[in-house]
Amino acid sequence: MSQPATQVLANSTTGLDASVLIVGAGFSGMAMAIALQKAGVDFIILEKGNDVGGTWRDNVYPGAACDVPSHMYCYSFEPNRWSRSFAAQPEIFDYTKNVAQKYQLYPHIRFNVEVTGAHYNDDNCTWQVDTASGQQFRARAVVSARGALHIPSYPNIKGLHDFKGVTMHSAKWDHSVDLQGKRIAVIGTGASAIQVVPEMAKVASELYVFQRTPAWVLPKADFAFKEETKDKYEKSLLARKWYRNKIYWILEASAAGFVIDPRIMKYGQKLAYKNLQRVKDEKTRAALTPNYTMGCKRVLLSNSYYPAFNQDNVHLVGGGVTEISENSVMANGQDYPVDVIIYCTGFDVTNQANQFDITGKHGKSIQTHWKNGMHAYLGISSYDFPNAFFLLGPNTGLGHNSIIFMIESQASYIAQALKYMKKHKLNTLEVKQEAEDEFVQDMQKQSDKSVWKSGCNSWYLDETGRNTTLWPSFTFMYWLKTRSFDPARYTSEKKLPRLNPIKRLLAKV
Repeated sequence: MSQPATQVLANSTTGLDASVLIVGAGFSGMAMAIALQKAGVDFIILEKGNDVGGTWRDNVYPGAACDVPSHMYCYSFEPNRWSRSFAAQPEIFDYTKNVAQKYQLYPHIRFNVEVTGAHYNDDNCTWQVDTASGQQFRARAVVSARGALHIPSYPNIKGLHDFKGVTMHSAKWDHSVDLQGKRIAVIGTGASAIQVVPEMAKVASELYVFQRTPAWVLPKADFAFKEETKDKYEKSLLARKWYRNKIYWILEASAAGFVIDPRIMKYGQKLAYKNLQRVKDEKTRAALTPNYTMGCKRVLLSNSYYPAFNQDNVHLVGGGVTEISENSVMANGQDYPVDVIIYCTGFDVTNQANQFDITGKHGKSIQTHWKNGMHAYLGISSYDFPNAFFLLGPNTGLGHNSIIFMIESQASYIAQALKYMKKHKLNTLEVKQEAEDEFVQDMQKQSDKSVWKSGCNSWYLDETGRNTTLWPSFTFMYWLKTRSFDPARYTSEKKLPRLNPIKRLLAKV
């Protein structure tokens, strides 16, 4: 397909590789690239992997699938002929590759380029991005599209590295390992675990599921679409939009219990209790029953997780793991000899500042900037970091609807901002501190009445107990806030600072 002509932002500085550098080629990075194509702004995508897809390229564990209905888990402008109501990992990964091919993104992507840091140059108002190989890239603006779910988190357990058997994280699955007949330990009972456990139950001689805190698990309305249904949604724009909108508003309605009144969640709990009855053993069923309000931790969907505990080779171990030895896992004072340990312990979400070395104006580090918790205006812009934008930044994650909806809203907003820079020949665009502070205060005020602050500990909250990850409102409210770029919220600079001869020479090197 043909693309609009692109133009370098503001006064082009010698040595720029592109107007915009996008870090990451997952759903958010590709959405950003397509939005910039439409805005006529040139870009390069830097991707640490060997293909697009991000989370759906890396998470290849058995049973990996999405817990958002397929027709909502795709770009609104690029529908797909989905095979089932909840797509599995291979189909979603194929979708991302097809999108990249259709929108001619591959020529713009530099694969196997792991970004280690980004540094703002005060003298010429540009960003330098460093990579693990030592190669550097320069651009007027940088967009972090690294995603929230890509740095595996491991538990702080005594003897973690002493185990002599096979270990793997769900996000770093090793398919070369033959698991048939092995004694397997699964540590963690979150979103990946409820998909891994039923699959491991099929192959393990003994499967031990180590649970610290049980999760609320609802039944999953997962089914294959008939060919005539797929034909209808593929050929009829009206039918497809009606179905997608129906899904959106059903999911959106559930936000009431998350962000307005947690008492509403009791209706969902009734459905979860009914789902729990699929566990035959009363003692196991009691151990799998949460004692906190649904939604305080991530709500999970599965039809096969609970029935797995009815198998004689599957054992639920509560209380949390206390120690790992060379050949066993200890919990509740008892040793469980195993051959394989699988960590389903999620991702490091709230400490993103420690994962990516970013320095803004006057050498200010993102670690210093976020020392009291992550924050950004609309989750997108942060003062002292001009021409830098975040996708899926602070307070833009979701617990009830499709994250793709949020990504599209953010990508559109950032593209408008960069187009504004180009039109007015600006060299800098920086959100005002008062605008960001006001937004952050509003986020915490709304979060205080949400279900996430109802008493449990979850990865949604940082070490101070603040919600810095999730959007504490309806998604259509976020769309309203981001539908049009407001330059009044930002400061800008049109002319480049004058450089002395030495700095001017160094800027060209």
